Amino acid sequence: MYLLGYDIGSSSIKAAVVEADSGQAIGVVKYPESEMAIDAPQPDWAEQNPADWWENVCKATRKLIRDYRISPAHIKGIGIAYQMHGLVLVGKDMSPLRPSIIWCDSRAVETGDRAFEEIGRARCLRSLLNSPGNFTASKLRWVQENEPGLYARAHKFMLPGDYIALKLTGRAATTASGLSEGILWDFREHAPSRDVLGHYNIDSALVPELVPTCGPQGKVTAEAARATGLAEGTPVTYRAGDQPNNALSLNTLHPGEVAATGGTSGVVYGIVDKLIYDENSRVNSFAHVNHRPEQPRIGVLLCINGAGIQYSWVKHQAIGSQLSYPEMERLAGTVPAGSQGLSVLPFGNGAERMLNNKNVGGYIANLQFNRHQRPHLIRAALEGVAFAFVYGMNILKEMGLDVRQIRVGNDNLFQSAVFSSTIATLMDSRIELYETTGAAGAAKAAGVGIGAYAGLEEAMKQAAIVNAFEPLPEKELYQEAYARWEGELNARL
Repeated sequence: MYLLGYDIGSSSIKAAVVEADSGQAIGVVKYPESEMAIDAPQPDWAEQNPADWWENVCKATRKLIRDYRISPAHIKGIGIAYQMHGLVLVGKDMSPLRPSIIWCDSRAVETGDRAFEEIGRARCLRSLLNSPGNFTASKLRWVQENEPGLYARAHKFMLPGDYIALKLTGRAATTASGLSEGILWDFREHAPSRDVLGHYNIDSALVPELVPTCGPQGKVTAEAARATGLAEGTPVTYRAGDQPNNALSLNTLHPGEVAATGGTSGVVYGIVDKLIYDENSRVNSFAHVNHRPEQPRIGVLLCINGAGIQYSWVKHQAIGSQLSYPEMERLAGTVPAGSQGLSVLPFGNGAERMLNNKNVGGYIANLQFNRHQRPHLIRAALEGVAFAFVYGMNILKEMGLDVRQIRVGNDNLFQSAVFSSTIATLMDSRIELYETTGAAGAAKAAGVGIGAYAGLEEAMKQAAIVNAFEPLPEKELYQEAYARWEGELNARL
């Protein structure tokens, strides 16, 4: 018996097939091989066509089935992880009315800030655990105010994973976890937020029906089966945002456990058992995949927009695409911590929540033409992202989260010894790398939804540690470099 998982990212679609009994991934594919485009019609906007996600899901599925000789009839459950905070708006025919406004789009910052004050800061934090901010609800309000004709044709709004589930099953649905990430869930009422819907004048009929995060969500239609190569009737039994799902994949389910990822954006995600929030909404609290009103499991999420995307920019625009990432890592290791005074601020991918939604931009500071060479720039770029993680993790520490042990996947920036050792040294943390992926985690969670596993803990227990990073002895050198970097940041806040 096989389980299928998707990870609907902004750069690519990943698909994995897991053998249920062993919990081992039989095959993993990514489509397309190159990164999907993100359109920016105006500064600080970011959009993608949902039809492109679906087309790539279909191609990835067919490739997975073909390359690994999987019988579609043997796939018994489907799980979906997806890029968070996006907005997909569909009409009555369930087709998108406009491109999706995705996670790193900053157009709704002012909309959310106004709502925070007008609804009331205390009321928002108490019920939503967040400011409405630049999240899905505020993006929907932006469409309402700026594209009223299009908004009038809207039948349902949904998150990116909801749209993929819709294409698979024909059923427009969402989850409490998903609504919480859109700042549309009232944790006191355990229902869609009347405060946000009312303030934004959003008709509750636009909210899709609720389905469980882990449980029956629909079945693959005949049309979807023809498009993907899957068997008609295959159940979809799990969906969650990529960061809760990443934490799940790393068996991060209980209070005190912390997961992180360093992809296009950077995230640290810690689990608590109470309704806590940051007064300034620099980090955000969402319903975790195993949250229940009677047993709260809240994921406190630190998000850094400028992470892997900054390092990719440095590689392609400043270093040259002829150098591979392993070669860049080797060069970075030839210069000392602190890059001999060179500092890079990685905040060139829109407004940053942890900086109170300020758009600081990317910045290279203290460049000396007679001293700094390519290895310095590479190391400073890696350190700049690592320092941003440290800056945000200090906020999590202020809230009482323990970050002395962090679980990460073995497929992103954390593979870099320079990057991981910098964080481990400054935070006095142990960073453990696990051989798993978000798509494989989504597949295993789908197994819980069909009853193949007794629970999420059983499904995720097979993940193995493949590497670990401990604090280095030369902490003072790292502290000096971080203080210099933080000074450059504070000068721009």
